[in-house]
Amino acid sequence: MIIVRPIKKSDLKALHQIAIDSGHGFTSLPVNEQLLQQRINLAEESFSKEVSQAGKEGYLFVMEDTETGDVVGTSGIEAAVGLDDAFYHYHLGKVVHSSRELNIYNTVETLSLCNDYTGASEICTLYLSDSHRKNNNGRFLSRFRFLFIAEHKERFSDTIIAEMRGVSDNEGRSPFWNWLEEHFFSMDFPTADYLTGIGKKEFIAELMPKYPIYVNLLSKEAQDVIDKVHPQTVPALRLLEAEGFARRGYVDIFDAGPTVESHVSNIRTVNQSKRCQVIIDEVQSTDNYIICNSKVEDFRATQAPLSLRDTANQVVISQEVAEALMVNAGDWVRIISN
Repeated sequence: MIIVRPIKKSDLKALHQIAIDSGHGFTSLPVNEQLLQQRINLAEESFSKEVSQAGKEGYLFVMEDTETGDVVGTSGIEAAVGLDDAFYHYHLGKVVHSSRELNIYNTVETLSLCNDYTGASEICTLYLSDSHRKNNNGRFLSRFRFLFIAEHKERFSDTIIAEMRGVSDNEGRSPFWNWLEEHFFSMDFPTADYLTGIGKKEFIAELMPKYPIYVNLLSKEAQDVIDKVHPQTVPALRLLEAEGFARRGYVDIFDAGPTVESHVSNIRTVNQSKRCQVIIDEVQSTDNYIICNSKVEDFRATQAPLSLRDTANQVVISQEVAEALMVNAGDWVRIISN
């Protein structure tokens, strides 16, 4: 069975391997065991503490194949970004240059450095091993987070964002960063990406252009990738758009990939998920659902067939699923069709 659970200290080796496998552009998991251990420590602390409003918590989950005990994926939620370290984006805007006397009117796109998403919650750190990219595991690993948010809304902001990986080649070179590197930074994209991942962001404030950048002054290659996603990220973007996420003109400062956002009340899974009371019995249906318990420190989620009893607000799950979710008859779970 495939389950999702909070990360724990013994997952460090697996997390380090995922950091290696995920490659360039996966800023939230640097290939650095000390920093990964700190990430695990923060997650354990976040899951165990009482919370009444979004703060500096970081919830990191792993997907585990219970047959082998292998960790095959990760998925995370940051409760409120930018409270410790500045959280930068470029915002796409427009300026007008016009002359009534000469009958000239030109609109020019600009990129302005900003911290507009400070305090927003971010879904992040989504990675699934190639061996398990099947059976809707990718959808499960992304969508279960919205069940967790729906069940524990007090822990998160009203605005949820996701940064989508921008365009880069197999060597991690970004056409957008190449232009910034040439004119301002004098360091390659993987190095800048790694420094950000390990929390060394001072160079951004020190070296990033202080004034809006006129997009038409960038190289053609850089202009072409602004607000575009990496080909491997297209399915993830489509899933989030189906959930109600949309672009608001914010892009990543390194690869110019889009950031999408949604108010928590507009997320489809949050709206359409149901809380049901557990009955443990033989399941007659073959309809597949994502199911999670209502716990935090002992959170568990899986996907499995179940039988709904809508009139009684009850759900029938098998004994195996109940054990995986650590629930008993009469406990409450949250479900959504997958």
